[in-house]
Amino acid sequence: MKDLHSLPKVRDSWSYLYVERCRIDQEAKAIAIHDQRGTVAVPCAAINLLMLGPGTTVTHAAMRMLAENGCMVEWTGEGGVRTYAHSTGETRSSRNLLRQAALASDPGSRLQVIDRMYRMRFSEEIPAGLSLQQLRGREGLRVRKAYADASAATGVAWQGRFYRRDDWRRADPINRALSVANSTLYGVCHAAIVATGHSPALGFIHSGKMLSFVYDIADLYKAEITIPLAFECVAEGTEKIDSRVRQACRDAFHRTRLLARIVPDIDRLLGGSGLEADAYELPEDTAVGVPGWLWDGDGAEVVGGANYGEDGPSGHPSSDQGPQP
Repeated sequence: MKDLHSLPKVRDSWSYLYVERCRIDQEAKAIAIHDQRGTVAVPCAAINLLMLGPGTTVTHAAMRMLAENGCMVEWTGEGGVRTYAHSTGETRSSRNLLRQAALASDPGSRLQVIDRMYRMRFSEEIPAGLSLQQLRGREGLRVRKAYADASAATGVAWQGRFYRRDDWRRADPINRALSVANSTLYGVCHAAIVATGHSPALGFIHSGKMLSFVYDIADLYKAEITIPLAFECVAEGTEKIDSRVRQACRDAFHRTRLLARIVPDIDRLLGGSGLEADAYELPEDTAVGVPGWLWDGDGAEVVGGANYGEDGPSGHPSSDQGPQP
């Protein structure tokens, strides 16, 4: 693949696919998933995220095909709960990452982003001039009400959020359902973040974890999607709750057009105009093999892949050459 413009639009792709106890290999321009029930061919160009659960093996050729088609791969625990490792996204431009880093590094601009993040979560207008502590308090009340409302609507008892990473199955059914739903949401948000060239680690509200920005973005949608969904699934029964919650997430993400919302929401939060995922103009340096640009001071840039000797730059970057000495 020479040009990322040839990939499907983010909003037109499937949100995620979770598999476990299977073998994955390449099949033509797609991948094939083999398990005891048979073989299924999957067009990897149409998936944003492939989650690999326990008992999964994948060939080198399949991973290459997934990478070439811009599909992010996550290695997860059982049921998609807890991420162990992940591949990179499809973008080769760092401009969104640089913008994010600049905003996160300055206390003033970071506070502005945090303010927008909190206000986006509320359906009602929030008074101007609230402190960070006041916004955090309102957010706590909003989340508590979301749990209470979902409990009242479904009849599922709610005693509070409880889970242990080392033994999460000890949690009651509703807490297990919430863990599965939120982990699935994290995976989809993670895929959208890296696909657009942002860093999952550079959070604004959350800090100190490699998925801090993932938690920031996922919190925009929990009260709307995963919290009521988890309660509804438990109200219908606790049998096979993990797989039922994942399937319900898949349907809910499609129904709410989640992927079509995440990218514009990220852009809006970081001070942009909220462009649709396919409205970004990719720079020319997204082609494979082009080394990008060289920083020249005062925010200026000069072309990379050129020899800057005494006679000036010579050699010009192209799609099939790497950096020059």
